[in-house]
Amino acid sequence: MGNYTSWLLILFLFIPFLSPIHCADNTFVPSFYSEEIYKELENLASLLNKDIKSGLGFCIKDVRKDWEEAFDFKGKLDFVDSCVKKKGDFRDRICTVAEIRYYFHGFLEQGGSASNYVKPNKNCNLTSWVSGCEPGWSCSAGKNVDLKKDIKEMPFRADNCQPCCEGFFCPQGLTCMIPCPLGSYCPLAKLNNDTGICDPYSYRIPQGEKNHTCGSADIWSGVVNNSDIFCSPGSYCPTTTRKVSCDSGYYCRKGTTHQNPCSKLSTCNPNTSSQNMHAYGVLLIVALTTLLIFIYNCSDQVLVTRERRKAKSREAAAKQVRETVQARERWKVAKDVAKKGKVGLHDQLSRTFSRKKSANQAKRGMGDAFLPSTAPNSSDTHEQSSTASKSQNKEPTNLTKMLNSLENDPHGNEGFNLQIGDKNIKKQMPKGKQLHTQSQILRYAYGQIEKEKAQQEKNKNLTFSGVISMATEGDVRTRPVIEVAFKDLTLTLKGKRKHLLRCVTGKLMPGRVSAVMGPSGAGKTTFLSALAGKARGCTMTGSILINGKSESIHCYQKIIGFVPQDDIVHGNLTVEENLRFSARCRLSADMPKPDKVLIVERVIESLGLQAVRDSLVGTVEKRGISGGQRKRVNVGMEMVMEPSLLILDEPTTGLDSASSTLLLKALRREALEGVNICMVLHQPSYTLFRMFDDIVFLAKGGLTAYHGPVKKVEEYFASIGITVPDRVNPPDHFIDILEGLVKPSGTVTHQQLPVRWMLHNSYPVPPDMLHFADQIAASSSSSNINDALKATEEVVDQSFAGEFWEDMKSNVQIQRDHIEATFLKTKDLSDRRTPGVARQYRYYVGRVCKQTLREGKSQAMDYLLLLVAGAILGTLTKVNDETFGSLGYTYTVIAVSLLCKIAALRSFSLDKLQYWRESASGISNLAHFLSKDTIDLFNTIIKPVVYLSMFYFFSNPRSSFASNYAVLVCLVYCVTGMAYAIAIYFEPAPAQLWSVLLPVVMTLIANQTKDTLFMRILIKLCYPNWALEAFIIANAERYTGVWLITRCSSLMNNGYNVSDWPLCLVVLIFYGIIARVVAFFCLVVTQKK
Repeated sequence: MGNYTSWLLILFLFIPFLSPIHCADNTFVPSFYSEEIYKELENLASLLNKDIKSGLGFCIKDVRKDWEEAFDFKGKLDFVDSCVKKKGDFRDRICTVAEIRYYFHGFLEQGGSASNYVKPNKNCNLTSWVSGCEPGWSCSAGKNVDLKKDIKEMPFRADNCQPCCEGFFCPQGLTCMIPCPLGSYCPLAKLNNDTGICDPYSYRIPQGEKNHTCGSADIWSGVVNNSDIFCSPGSYCPTTTRKVSCDSGYYCRKGTTHQNPCSKLSTCNPNTSSQNMHAYGVLLIVALTTLLIFIYNCSDQVLVTRERRKAKSREAAAKQVRETVQARERWKVAKDVAKKGKVGLHDQLSRTFSRKKSANQAKRGMGDAFLPSTAPNSSDTHEQSSTASKSQNKEPTNLTKMLNSLENDPHGNEGFNLQIGDKNIKKQMPKGKQLHTQSQILRYAYGQIEKEKAQQEKNKNLTFSGVISMATEGDVRTRPVIEVAFKDLTLTLKGKRKHLLRCVTGKLMPGRVSAVMGPSGAGKTTFLSALAGKARGCTMTGSILINGKSESIHCYQKIIGFVPQDDIVHGNLTVEENLRFSARCRLSADMPKPDKVLIVERVIESLGLQAVRDSLVGTVEKRGISGGQRKRVNVGMEMVMEPSLLILDEPTTGLDSASSTLLLKALRREALEGVNICMVLHQPSYTLFRMFDDIVFLAKGGLTAYHGPVKKVEEYFASIGITVPDRVNPPDHFIDILEGLVKPSGTVTHQQLPVRWMLHNSYPVPPDMLHFADQIAASSSSSNINDALKATEEVVDQSFAGEFWEDMKSNVQIQRDHIEATFLKTKDLSDRRTPGVARQYRYYVGRVCKQTLREGKSQAMDYLLLLVAGAILGTLTKVNDETFGSLGYTYTVIAVSLLCKIAALRSFSLDKLQYWRESASGISNLAHFLSKDTIDLFNTIIKPVVYLSMFYFFSNPRSSFASNYAVLVCLVYCVTGMAYAIAIYFEPAPAQLWSVLLPVVMTLIANQTKDTLFMRILIKLCYPNWALEAFIIANAERYTGVWLITRCSSLMNNGYNVSDWPLCLVVLIFYGIIARVVAFFCLVVTQKK
């Protein structure tokens, strides 16, 4: 690599001389001697160009560009012309390829860390040390040097040693001259008599040599080792022999060839090296803070205004439908009254004229009395004809059309027709699929609901399906029927000997509402979970038949609704938005949108949620609707998908009697449509209890005490000697007996009730419970029964190791069950094609957008923290030219990673329960994940802008804003994916801890030395290493001219390659994609235990 480096420097050093020499007045000075030198050096540069490109790609990406920025002396060759005039042997004093290669080879061997790179050579060694070996001096070769050839050996230089010309530097240990690069200042030094140093350099003249004077510069190296030739900060050097102070309104960095204008909002004093950005910072902070305050307080106002407009449209549609219905009813009443009056008048006239005329004449006279005169005059005829012509020209009003339709067809659909006034009104009423605008859809939905109400009021004995069928003229969707039968259903915890359910036999019929009751710990929720196929970690025996066939309940997942005990709904969505999303994703994809709107409106109407439909459900931090209304929303999310089997876990818990009754009425309407409904119930009132069709009483241990019609439950218990006292609620009395709080009269005990039910239905009795059957037959005493019960409950003690091993096996089996359930694939028998991933993704994106807008305060705080971090880090960590700003970029990687990771945790950690419920119902996991990631892309794009708006202008690096932005975008994308995986896999508290630890630890590792293979691999695996490399490379590329050696030494010491900038971005994006794949896998596998 050392050989290639010297070739590069030769190329840079000698190509400038190919240009003709100009004077100060910019006129060309012809010189045959100079032209010959240019020709020789041109050939030398062409020989080395190819080797330079192949050997020094780690710090030089574009050789021609870097040459132009470092050694383009066009119009600036006064120092060459001056040196030629002073030294006639100028050509023999220029370093050859071998000498320059020797100089920079030592530089590369020492890693750019030494101040002197020249080792002893044939000209300068312990035995031969001429004056030209001193710093700032050079000697002539004494013979013509052929610069057209790649000379491998250094020429002998010891003749006519003189001080080095200005604009050149002469290293100590070499007796030749090398041109100084642009951005440097290489004047002739002056001896400081006080210090003995040749100012402005740091070398001294040799002692004892009176004829030895100060020459030009003596070394060009990295700024860390020696910065003597660098143009000083606050000044700029248009040539290597001229330095100019920076003017007011401009700032001049170290080693620059021109002055940079200050930005509009900054100030620059004369001779300054940086611009004062305080005014910009204050204005920007005030502007952005004002914007964030506006977002913080008004983020959800857009949705509020939109919902208000939709509510007005909905109310207008409902009002129009009600007015139409009322007008129809009033017209029918008036018409009935007119008909009755007409019949009465007809009877009176018939009695008056019956003696004078025949029945036919009287009838004809009756008709004539209501007709105009048969012989009108001509004027009347003309007036009538003109009136008729006017009436024909005038278009009848909507109300007139409706009244005419009611007159022609009293039982028609007028009053519910949404396109009154259309030319094709008499053909047919429009169907839902023919509606397009939102107002038409709403009028259609409310019209259907009003018709259903009217038909139900008129035909109270009809089923709900019959009402809907009449309201829709026979065009009604039929739901598939699901009948669930179970026999000897037993659930036992794996690894233990505890029964959760035991010998449960029965059947749940379509069109009936069943309740499951029992004391706490009787296995009610476990029973429903087993029927729904959600029981995990248990060994199940017995059989469950679906429609008489041994099929998995998961085959009917799309038409099964499961309402969990907890109210798992989205608190930052309104009631209608929760219901509408569930309907969109779970109803048939072929169902027209108006019909879906009708279903949602019907559920809102039946559950009594009209008053709060536009209210947020609410969260722990933000108050929303009441607990009872939230419970009804929880149930409504399953009702809107039109299930065939609806399972509810304690839906009335926490509700008052009125709300419970309203909820059960809505469920009975579903049952009338053929839905099989089963729910767990706690302490119902007697009125509510009588509204159920069937009841299941479970005793402790998961045993059945009764399963049958509600009407016969009291009769059954009375037959075994358990009667309900006066003024006592029967279900409460039965639960107290099953709990053992109330002792029944006679010899009956609560332990015998399951066995009595088995004997009553001729079910087989488990062997360990046969003694209860014997006691029932022998009417044994309760003391003996208790003794026998205690004997059966004795458990054999195990050793600690045996118990620990059993628990370990149980946990492994439970985890295996969860994984098997996650990837279980069954045949779909539900006959319903729900929306695909693409359409569900669209629904999810809309929902997440609303949730993000309503959580605008959190977003505003995230942006404010980034602003503060950018301002502080930009102020404290000004870009250091020696390290290319690595310290500031290190803090940037840590700060941005921390803030963006912690903010990204909210995407998946706040709604885990809601996701688990939606995933269990069959909604796409992929659509859920992609929608979250899509919305977070907005933050991925905006957050780097927010941070750089402060950090970039306060730290003022040389790299462009665009390059810093590109690196930060890739970094944020990477850390956001990691935050997804952390949020999904861990609980919130450890997830935050991991989000803090990972960036700090990985950044510390990335800054370690790469001295071993293990450390090199470990550093490459840390994403901060790639971000830091991208930042430093982008900044280092802007350091040209005199900074070229500094750039190469820094990149070499850090192991960076200037061509790897795109690779760094690709690796960061790749890490982000891998993290998202891992996060999605965790999302699918990690389910609620």
